[in-house]
Amino acid sequence: MSAILDGKCLVLGTCYYPEHWPETMWETDIKRMIETGIEVIRIAEFAWNKTEPVEGQFTYDFFDRFLDLCDQYGMKVIFGTPTATPPAWLTEKYPEVLNADIEGSLYRHGARRHYNYNSLVYQTLSARIVRKLAAHYAGRKCIIGWQIDNELNCEREWFYSEADTEAFRLFLRDKYGTLDALNEAWGTVFWNQTYTSWNEIHVPRKTISDSTNPHEVLDYIRFISESARRFAKMQSDILREYMKPDDFITTNGMFSNLDNHQMTAESLDFYTYDSYPNFAYCLDAYRDRPGDLKDRRWSRNLTEVRSVSPIYGIMEQQSGANGWNTRMEAPSPRPGQIALWTMQSIAHGADFISYFRWRTSTIGTEIYWHGILDYSGRENRRIREIRDIHAKLQKMKEIAGGRYAAKAALLKDYDNVFDARVDKWHNRVDWASEDALFNAAQKTHTPLDYVYLDHTDLDTLSAYQVIFYPHPAIMTKERADLLTAYVQSGGTLVIGCRSAYKDMNGKCVLENLPGLLSELTQADIPEYSFIAPDAGLVTIDWNGTQLEAVVFTDIVEPVGSGVLEGTYTADYYAGMGALVSNTVGKGKVYYYGTAFSEQAARVFLEKLGVAAPYRDVIIMPESCELAVRQNDSGTYLFVLNYLKMQAEIEIKTAMLDLISGKVISGKVEIPGYGVLVLKQI
Repeated sequence: MSAILDGKCLVLGTCYYPEHWPETMWETDIKRMIETGIEVIRIAEFAWNKTEPVEGQFTYDFFDRFLDLCDQYGMKVIFGTPTATPPAWLTEKYPEVLNADIEGSLYRHGARRHYNYNSLVYQTLSARIVRKLAAHYAGRKCIIGWQIDNELNCEREWFYSEADTEAFRLFLRDKYGTLDALNEAWGTVFWNQTYTSWNEIHVPRKTISDSTNPHEVLDYIRFISESARRFAKMQSDILREYMKPDDFITTNGMFSNLDNHQMTAESLDFYTYDSYPNFAYCLDAYRDRPGDLKDRRWSRNLTEVRSVSPIYGIMEQQSGANGWNTRMEAPSPRPGQIALWTMQSIAHGADFISYFRWRTSTIGTEIYWHGILDYSGRENRRIREIRDIHAKLQKMKEIAGGRYAAKAALLKDYDNVFDARVDKWHNRVDWASEDALFNAAQKTHTPLDYVYLDHTDLDTLSAYQVIFYPHPAIMTKERADLLTAYVQSGGTLVIGCRSAYKDMNGKCVLENLPGLLSELTQADIPEYSFIAPDAGLVTIDWNGTQLEAVVFTDIVEPVGSGVLEGTYTADYYAGMGALVSNTVGKGKVYYYGTAFSEQAARVFLEKLGVAAPYRDVIIMPESCELAVRQNDSGTYLFVLNYLKMQAEIEIKTAMLDLISGKVISGKVEIPGYGVLVLKQI
């Protein structure tokens, strides 16, 4: 498919900014990269004015000189379109291109991603610079691919400019046709919000107590996603007019309020992710999500990326300390952690790893965002570690093209992902369960996939023995039918509380709950509540096994062929139904009346027979992650130790250690931050 995701090799790259360095350094840097094992560089994504220094005047000499060196030394190049940072001449002359906050104040020039997708001026000027770059550079031998923009929806995933309001109205006209249909969909009779003219409709604005119409905001998030996707497709369509047949288009991320699956299908050849596991130690990040997984939590993000592109690239892989001059402080990777994080990405499906960045910037906001080399460029342990990584990848290249292997999946869809951003009740149960299921799968060494119901089919679902769909508040008949077909064909489906009580507009349904899932689950929910603060520990008795209930409780009663499997044991609903099962065709569905705790998630994995599927092959402590990739060449087990002390594992059947080339078995010590890559034989 491309020079970096061809299923034949694992490739290292780095991000390089020739505009940041004296031209006299370029050749030395390129030669040194190649000696380090770096084959690909990404350039130009923030360098609009190097091609268009003033409006309408184009010059190509700067990057021509740099690309001449790349051609000379055989360095491959991913060229970034520079639309993430419009130049000063543009924002000064056309302030309408700027994004705004919810009160309408413009975000001024001086940072990045300060534009909005819907300014017609910005669309025109962006299309022109992309076309100019593609027409001039796409034929170069060294260029193997293009990156669209940089981190779509990063910095701000909300857009409140006048151009966004105008575009939002067009989006709604196209979707609803009439104001009567819109008013019905949004329930505008509530609090007298009924619209009588399209001009009365705006993107969400500041209101008293920050209250909003949730149905409006749900559509607004869908509009943001469509706007970003349309902007990406505009660029992709232009690039494909000029690029060489084997070159690729990608973009990097991933961020909120964006259907990355649809964007990839429309515009990209594959997705790339920016992986910074050190954020787990950042002083001002992730404080609201405590846990003991730390940098291992990034495997959750990689699982998300894998749902978009089973084989993907990492455009920015952590190689140094994090930090801007305005926020974020995170330590330098300890010896071994760069290799650990690289292998973490590869274990989850990455065949291309590009480190951010080659040299640490001496200028600008990111002077503390360290790269492989420090300011001076002197030899250091980080570059030595990357040389060692390159040597190891040469011994592992048969893994390339292998897909992550899992028999359990967590089901999601963008309507519910977006709704959980609008609805705090939904968000509370959604986050608790996703976190618990991921943590439990990690600690029981159960490979887990994410699958999006709005971007899948029955064949894909049927590959999984067990699927968890924790809290699909929004449900459609088509999706309910697909779930039914999955269970009928032999799958096991687990559905959590607060399911199927909304329609596609986010409006609560009038049917008995769980609404469109009632027939499948054969469950009835006459009552529900948050768990009261004074309730203490609420547990569920599942045929003698105690489960910890968290956040919310649905009272669940079986109807028809439904079977009561578990009851609550605390508070006023003690003895009432908490878990109902139903056999449908060859499979089984469970309705679980609460959010998942990690303990409960473990019990489900074990009782449903998917926990620790490789326990007969390998035993390891919870502090190690097990990830598995498979291809025509074999099955490969990655054992990753995230702790700084050594870990002992037991290999129960002899396997080939790809890095050492030795067949090993029995008890093995893995050093702190160490990785084993094993092939089943």
